[in-house]
Amino acid sequence: MTDVLNTRSTSWTTASAILFDLDGVLTPTATVHEQAWKELFEGFLASRPDVPGYREDDYFDHIDGKPRFDGVRDFLASRGIVLPEGAPSDGTAGHAPTEGAEQDATRQDPADATVQGLGNRKNKVFNDIVSAGVEPFEGSVRFLEAAVGRGLKVAVVSSSRNAPAVLKAAGLNRHFEIVVDGVVAAAEGLPGKPSPATYQYAAELLGLPSEECVVVEDAVSGVQAGCAGHFHSVIGVDRGAGRQTLLDAGATRVVNDLNELL
Repeated sequence: MTDVLNTRSTSWTTASAILFDLDGVLTPTATVHEQAWKELFEGFLASRPDVPGYREDDYFDHIDGKPRFDGVRDFLASRGIVLPEGAPSDGTAGHAPTEGAEQDATRQDPADATVQGLGNRKNKVFNDIVSAGVEPFEGSVRFLEAAVGRGLKVAVVSSSRNAPAVLKAAGLNRHFEIVVDGVVAAAEGLPGKPSPATYQYAAELLGLPSEECVVVEDAVSGVQAGCAGHFHSVIGVDRGAGRQTLLDAGATRVVNDLNELL
């Protein structure tokens, strides 16, 4: 079924720029994030038999698309668990990323039972998997190249603090001079998705008003960010969140692959 689009956003070709989310839009690393979160929280909850275990829906309901530590806080809140914030170094001592790092990352360490510790341990699992290389979505690469070929500006807007490393591993870094990731957001004091602030900042760096920029997202929180920011349009890519869920969150159109837009 073809989505009904408003006149302003009948085609991405009428925009001046495309703002891409990274994980799940350009690269299949959303599944890597999902796996890393599952490894982390299954290990964390193993010592709490009175708390419901980790479920597949937890990723989309509480974590997907959010800055890492927000994901930790929101998941813990869903289980009624409150942990101290901790120090930035929590979870980083020892257990260097090696084969089998996912077992280390879920090991219980009282010193790291903090929001920062859990987030950093998750990051170790993610980086260990990504270090083997990343193959971008073929349809997304074709769409990206078509957009650049038409003269549209492009940027990446990701909640991840690993965006530059993922782009390099996928061979896409040459396309993006503007990358607004979790590190940039923290440095600029920008709230994460579902706030539109990071997308608006990327548009500003491109020298364009939000109304001339298309947001491309696979996460509900990212679609909500695009919807709240008065952008040209918001293209949802259904990688598991669900077509209707993305439409309900504010997507102008939902596709299974960006190749469908060519």
